[in-house]
Amino acid sequence: MSRVCDICGKSKTVGGRITRRGLAKKKGGIGMHVVKNVKRTFSPNLQGVRAVVNGRVQRMTVCTACIRANKVVKA
Repeated sequence: MSRVCDICGKSKTVGGRITRRGLAKKKGGIGMHVVKNVKRTFSPNLQGVRAVVNGRVQRMTVCTACIRANKVVKA
């Protein structure tokens, strides 16, 4: 199964995971400090769907946002 939505083209995006240490200021500490910043990927929620395209049934990989928005007609 491909990692791209067949309708909207949604694919993986890159982000970061920030690791912090310390006690928060409102809890009486000196504040949270960034210790590590690690790159990570966010993948879309893709589902395999049998959809009607041009009057024929076809298997597609579609994100759940497109399914909820009724951009695909399920077979």
